[in-house]
Amino acid sequence: MEDLFTDRLQLHPLSRTEAEQLLAGVPSALWHPEYPTTGDVIAARRLLLDVEPPERWAPFGTYEVRLRADGRAVGGAGFHRPPDAQGRVTIGYGLVSAVRGNGYATEALRALIALAQRCGATAVEGDADLANVASQHVMLRAGMSDVGADETVRYFRIVFAEGAAGPGAADAA
Repeated sequence: MEDLFTDRLQLHPLSRTEAEQLLAGVPSALWHPEYPTTGDVIAARRLLLDVEPPERWAPFGTYEVRLRADGRAVGGAGFHRPPDAQGRVTIGYGLVSAVRGNGYATEALRALIALAQRCGATAVEGDADLANVASQHVMLRAGMSDVGADETVRYFRIVFAEGAAGPGAADAA
C-alpha cells in the first residue's frame, strides 16, 4: 500500500512491524504525546491477528494519520476489512484529542472515500455512538448520509453512482 496525501495530512499504511512497535509501546519521535489512542491499539492488534499480510487487503488497510507540517502521528484511519461480496467497505478513524476540531478527521475520511471509489468499492459505511455527535458530523461533512440508528449507534453510508467522479457525485441508498 502507498501513502495517501491530502493538503494537510499523510495517511501512512501501517505495516506489521509498525503495528508491533505500537502495541509494544515503543514510542517514536514522530508520535504525538497522546498517540496511540485506544482505537489505534485495537486497529494494530486486528492487523497482527490477521493471518494474511497487510498487502493482501491493499489498499483497504489501516493507515496512521500524520500531519504533513511536522510528520507527527496524530491518529489512525482505515478500513475494517476489504470489500464484502457486494463491494461495501466499513471505515473507522480517530485522532488524539489535541488535534480534534481542525477538520483533520473529515480530510482523512474524504481521502479514504475517494480511494475506496477509485479501487472499485460500491459503498463506504461507518457508524458512531449516538453520544458521539462530533464523529457523526465528520461523516456528514465527508459526504456520507445518515441512514438510521438503533438504540446505541447511528449509521452512515455513501453509495457510489456508477461512473461517478468522486464522493460528491455519489448518492446515498
